[in-house]
Amino acid sequence: MRELEHDLPTVAPGANALPSLAIVGPGRVGGALASAARSASIDARLAGRDDALAACRDAEAALLTVPDAAIADVAATVAKAVPPLRFVGHTSGATGLDALAACARAGASTFSLHPLQTIPSAEADVTGAPCAVSGTDEAAEALARRLAEALGMRPFAIPEEHRAAYHAAASIASNFLIALEESAADLLARTGVEDARELLAPLVLRTAANWAEDGADALTGPIARGDEATVARHREAIDRLAPELAELYDALAKRTRAIARGDG
Repeated sequence: MRELEHDLPTVAPGANALPSLAIVGPGRVGGALASAARSASIDARLAGRDDALAACRDAEAALLTVPDAAIADVAATVAKAVPPLRFVGHTSGATGLDALAACARAGASTFSLHPLQTIPSAEADVTGAPCAVSGTDEAAEALARRLAEALGMRPFAIPEEHRAAYHAAASIASNFLIALEESAADLLARTGVEDARELLAPLVLRTAANWAEDGADALTGPIARGDEATVARHREAIDRLAPELAELYDALAKRTRAIARGDG
């Protein structure tokens, strides 16, 4: 049996229901969550690696907002603060809770909390963002849910065995979208048109809104209407102006045909 008691008070969600918190990692994610914590009047301290152990020794819960590759090393440091530290979590989408094994061996319950939102700066607002949570036990997952709610996010559970697939989906939806739109803007710019991004932005935003409302039914364009002659002209133009985009176009065209057929 564990030496520490992990049960949390059964009170309504909110700042008063949460243990004191150390946020370790003063980067974009750490800064944004620390700002949200201040707004929610949560007892939280933002710390870097040099003062991480001291901050954790003054807290009951720690949230590691460091790069994925650093989680295990920082967890080994933070484990020295268990107890009084009772809970240790990380904010990685793809990394499993096994990265916090050092803290678990020391007697802490572990959890994860991953905002399903792009956080380009420490000033980013996470209010209303979905948030994937998990925990090694009921108390840890309950803490992750309450913390996400207190920070203004909407928690949902993600099975531990599907973390990588979940994060891949998020990367496709966000990171790959940037790569795709940059490719479109680059191709348009090669035709001699100026301000390609400004011109394409309304189309991109309207398409995203249509997809959010209608899903696959929002699909339009030559493939959706079966106009393969136009697709062939696209391909010829890409070969002339941007041959490095040909493979990308072919892959997306194949996937678009499947979605148009209802096979997506």
